[in-house]
Amino acid sequence: MKIITQNKKARHEYFIEDTYEAGIKLEGSEIKSIRQGKVNINEAYIDIKNGEIFIIGMHISKYKESSIFNHDEKRDRKLLMHKREILRLQNRKERDGYTLIPLKLYFKQALVKVEVGVAKGKKLYDKREDLRKKAIERRLREI
Repeated sequence: MKIITQNKKARHEYFIEDTYEAGIKLEGSEIKSIRQGKVNINEAYIDIKNGEIFIIGMHISKYKESSIFNHDEKRDRKLLMHKREILRLQNRKERDGYTLIPLKLYFKQALVKVEVGVAKGKKLYDKREDLRKKAIERRLREI
C-alpha cells in the first residue's frame, strides 16, 4: 500500500470514530496526475446524494501532457462502496450528526482507494487538551 496523500489536519480537527475504504471513479488524466502526486484532499468532504456517495472539493491538478481532453480540477467524484455501507453512513450522518471526511488517498495494488472517516468535530478545549498531551509525550521521550 503506497500512500499518495493524507489529511493531517483531520485528526486535529475531528474525533475519528470509524473508517471505511472506498474506491474512486476517475478519468484517465486524473489518475496520471495522482500518480505524479498532484492531489490535495485537505479541504474535501464527503456527501451522500440520491443513494450515491461523492467526494466534494478534492483538487487534482491538470495533467500537463494531456491535450484538450483534460479534467475539471475540482469536480465531484463518485466513490464506490457497497449499498449497505452507504446506507449505514447516511444513517450515522443524519441521526447522530457525524461528518464524513477523507483521511487518506492511497494505491492498493493498481487501484486508487480513499479512506473515509466518520468524524465528530472537536471543540477548542479538546484541541488544547490534545496539544498538552502531545507536549507531555514529547518531553517524556526526550528524557
